[in-house]
Amino acid sequence: MRSRYWFLNLLAGLAVLVLLSWHMAVMHLEDLLGVVSSVSAAPLAWAQVVERGRSAAYAVTYVLLLGTALFHGFYGLQTVLKEYWPGRTAGNLITAGCWLAGGALFSVGAYATIAFHSASLVP
Repeated sequence: MRSRYWFLNLLAGLAVLVLLSWHMAVMHLEDLLGVVSSVSAAPLAWAQVVERGRSAAYAVTYVLLLGTALFHGFYGLQTVLKEYWPGRTAGNLITAGCWLAGGALFSVGAYATIAFHSASLVP
């Protein structure tokens, strides 16, 4: 079972690398990307934020980035904490705490993304 989660952690790290690179390029390299694509020169302008909010692809991408980043981060945190506090009871508490915290943060983030996407579709 542990090797499956380790492999998922590696895949999540790769997904975070790809998705975060895409996000950074779109949001922070507008001068460079504006030459080769139709990326806005003002990605933080409210009109551009709402336009991205209307896009289902952006909403799905943000939820995927959130999920993979949380899994990758909390899996790493869990591993470090289990090394610091060895023992079965501590390990179970750490695992449960990481899953609960990650689930709660994912729920809030996914809800906010989906709610913004839904609100952006209203004229």
